Formats: sequence, C-alpha cells, structure tokens
Amino acid sequence: MGKREELVIYMRYSNYFMPTYKEVPSEAEVISHQLMLRAGMIRKLTSGIYTYLPAGLRSIKKVENIIREEMNRAGAIELLMPAVQPGELWQESGRWEYYGRELLRFKDRHNRDTCLGPTHEEVITDLVRKEIQSYKQMPVNFYQIQTKFRDEIRPRFGLMRGREFIMKDAYSFDADEAGANRSYEAMYEAYSRIFQRCGLKFRAVEADTGAIGGSYSHEFMVLAETGEDQMINCTKCDYAANLERAEIKGEEGLPGPDNIPMKPLKKMYTPDIKTVEEVTSFLDISEDQLIKTLIVVADNEMVAALVRGDHELNEAKLKNLLDAQVIELASPEQVAEATSAPIGFAGPVDLKIKMVADLAIQGMKNFVTGGNRNDLHLKNVNMGRDFNVERFGDIRMITSRDSCARCGEEIRFGRGIEVGHVFKLGTKYSQALKAIFLDDQGKESPIIMGCYGIGVGRTVAAAIEQNHDKDGIIFPIPVSPFEVTILPLQMHDAAVVDAAEKIYKELIAHHIDVLLDDRDERAGVKFKDADLVGIPVRVTVGSRGAKEGQVEIKLRSQPESINVPIGEASAFVRDKVKKLYDSLK
Repeated sequence: MGKREELVIYMRYSNYFMPTYKEVPSEAEVISHQLMLRAGMIRKLTSGIYTYLPAGLRSIKKVENIIREEMNRAGAIELLMPAVQPGELWQESGRWEYYGRELLRFKDRHNRDTCLGPTHEEVITDLVRKEIQSYKQMPVNFYQIQTKFRDEIRPRFGLMRGREFIMKDAYSFDADEAGANRSYEAMYEAYSRIFQRCGLKFRAVEADTGAIGGSYSHEFMVLAETGEDQMINCTKCDYAANLERAEIKGEEGLPGPDNIPMKPLKKMYTPDIKTVEEVTSFLDISEDQLIKTLIVVADNEMVAALVRGDHELNEAKLKNLLDAQVIELASPEQVAEATSAPIGFAGPVDLKIKMVADLAIQGMKNFVTGGNRNDLHLKNVNMGRDFNVERFGDIRMITSRDSCARCGEEIRFGRGIEVGHVFKLGTKYSQALKAIFLDDQGKESPIIMGCYGIGVGRTVAAAIEQNHDKDGIIFPIPVSPFEVTILPLQMHDAAVVDAAEKIYKELIAHHIDVLLDDRDERAGVKFKDADLVGIPVRVTVGSRGAKEGQVEIKLRSQPESINVPIGEASAFVRDKVKKLYDSLK
C-alpha cells in the first residue's frame, strides 16, 4: 500500500479518534476550554495538565510549523534544551528563591537540587558562556519548542493557564545595544507575522517584564472580550499597554496652589470604619480627598505606599520604582507591627518606615489619612508639615478618566489574551552567570541578551476564544485540525459514497488537509460534530444531490451554502481554501 493510500485511510473519521461531547463539561469555565473538551481536542489528566488528543495535537503542530517557518526566516536557529535543570544554575542567577513556588523543585537520587524548567534563560546562558567568547560569533539567536512546567497555584481555563504547557522560547545574544535592538525588532516583526498567519486579531502592547526581568518588553495580545488581561490603547496615537505597564500622563502631581492654607490637624473617631467607601461616607468627603496608606514588603523591607482614595496601587510599578525583586502586600500581623493599628487605619503621620507616594498626591493639601490607631483617622493632613515622602513616582493603575501619556488624547480599555512576549533582557543573566566575550578591542564585556516566548497551546485556545458561535468553534484555516470535512449523509447509498470518495481522493491528491466523515451516523450528528469542531470548509453529499450530480459546499464562518457539480467540487473547494489563506496575508 502506497503512502498516499495510507493517508487516505488515516483521514477517515471511522479510523480516527475524536470523541465529542454534546453537553458542556462542568469543569470548563471559559469557552475555549469548553469547546476543546467537547470537540475532542484535549482531556484532563489532573489539575492544569492535559493530554492532547489527535485533533488538538494537529492544531498545535500547525501553530508550531508557522512558528518554525517565521523563526527560521528571521535567522533564529532551533535547538532543544533539557526539561530538567540543575538548581545550582538558578542559584547562580539569583532566581532559585525569587521565582517562587511556581518553580517545581525536587531532589535527585544524589540529593542535588533540581527543577522542572518553567523557562530556559539560565540553561541557554550556561551554554553560550561555554561556547561563545568573541564578538565574531554574534549575533546569534537560539530557539526551541518544548514542554514547560510552572506549578500554578490556581491552574484554570484549560490550556490558557495550565501547569504543563508547550512553549516556543528564543534567546538572542549580541555584542552591543544596537545589535540587541535589531534582534528585538526582528523578533517583534516575526511575532507579528506568526499571529497574522494564525488568523488572529491581535495587538502588541507595552508590558512589565515581571519575573523574567530586563528593561523593556511587549506582550502580543489576542483581542477577545473573554480575555483575562486588560489593556489600554490610545484612540489617536499608537500607544498601547497592558494594565500593569500603562503610564499616567505626567502633568499630575504638580505642587498645589500656595494660597491654600494648611488647616490644623484633627483627630476623627471612626469606629470600625476601614474601607474607602465607609470612611468617605462617614466623614462626608470625596474619595480623592483621602490618602490610602498601603503597607507592602519589598525584598523583606517594610514600605508604605501612598495612593489617592479613588486610585488603586499598581504593584508592578511600585516594584520597579523600588528596584525590588519581590513585592507583596503585608500580612495583618506585619501591618500591626509597622503601624500599631489593624488593617484599614494605617497612615503616614509618625510612621517609621520608608514612604513612597504616587504623583497624583504630590500637590494635595488638607487630606484625610488613617491615624495609626484602631478606630482613628486624621483630617487636614499635609505633607512637609505632618510627614515626609522619600520618593514620588507613577505607582497607580490607570483609569478611564486618564488620558494618553504620550499625546493626551482619550484612551480606550479592552481585554485580551497574552499569546506572546518579547523582552530586552540586557545583561541581567550574562553578568550573573559570567557570559563574557571579547570585543574588537580585546576588552571583556557581558553579552547583551533578549528573550522571546510564545504559548503554543494558548495560541490555539485564543483562536477559539476569538472565533466561535453557539454551535462550536469557527477555526481560522491555518490552525484548524483539518481544512475540509466531507459529509456523506447516507452511507448505504452507493452514489453518495462514490461521490464523496471521488472528491476526497482528489483533494488528498492536491495536498488538501481533509477529513472524510464516513461514520454510519444520522445526518444531524454529522452536522453537529462538523460545526462543533469548526473545520473551515464543509462538503455535504446527500442522496438527492448525488442523483442530480451536485454537492453542497459551505464555509463554517458563513451561513449560506452553494450547490456545485460533483465534477467541479474539488477545484471549487481548493479555490475556497486558497482564498481563506489569502485573506490573512
């Protein structure tokens, strides 16, 4: 039996494994999770860990192929690194403790610290420091497509936030900043091509670098109202950022008018009144007249962060302002230790710890704060007279009342799903792991790095979040498990079977990725499964049409169908497939 005949048999539904569900699984919270389970693409093994069934794996492999083509086109070189990593490398980089409990640590039989790799900055830097010693060996960019593991505390949403997942990660190495910038731009452009080729509506937004570190980064966000990430974009200029990164327009926080006198400090008894809403209602003031004092622990140091009552603290911005590795809100016990009061009554007056404040409060006068005593607030508090701030900065979340930080125009909020992230790492890892090279003057310098990640399974899930209806998935053709499905409705009718087989074999001969639904099932079952799985082009062969020499062809994304002569069906379908791909260019 030849290779082509084997392929023909393999792509028959009766010989395939795609178990579908009629009902929505109770465990699935978001639409992509529901539909991937119902369409027979994945099955849960345990919390945050899934088996990729054949149809799901086909979609994942298609995304991987697009990634490989574009990474190779951009000059990156594929390799494969170990999933198990020695703890000593992470200790050398300083991330063994900093990365937190998401890093799955264990001891091997020799009692050596080991972990399952959530990312590979340490491993690739270790390789490069042993192999690259001269500027002549750079620039170079290595990438891999590999299974990662992050021990998420609350894995959810199927492939959106699992513990085990497939990721493409790449790492660039350059001799100078100009080269590093070129590498970054090349990856930015490659990512844009990848997600465009996947048929996704996306946007690149400025982002915080988080646990990876570095000086600058962009997230590639698939636009979807069901996305778990919020982002903003300007209605006029190109500025876009995720909520953690979004900058506040810089004119805030200018000194207040000198002609407003400071009123005498006044103690206010506020029994069991803690929240912003309770305090402002009780004292009959607006939220922007209240200052919240939030106690955080920054790299084991207690810090007070001051923000206006109508604003929310942005922990990512605060971490950057303090140049801290880790920021977390203090526990009730730590708050009591720092302020001599329970949560809800902290204030800056007589506070003995480092104090930083948001720019928005810099010009305020006569405001309300907590009194550092149970059931006490202070009125007519003023900076300079009553307390001093060590440093001001943009440490709050942006709001719909803010304007664009770049051009001052209106901003718009939206939601998205992060599918890719590109980072300028600088020398964070090369300095820590001593990845040094000799420049053209013979001088030693640390290599300048970048890193670039894509969630492969998450990209498939994001495509579903963006493309579905009440009946199921509407796959973009590049990531669909099959391009075409053929539905012979009466398997006992020789004319129907012969017509379906003819079209099927012609499409296979032209390298169309086609699934023949040759099951002996009712027409309704076949239609429902075809809509559920979301294959872009459907060819339906029925008894009446076969007698009249016609078949029905329908795009999953469109409501109407068209009748086409059997002899022209293959060419017609091939043209439809080509146009679907061309529409994404």
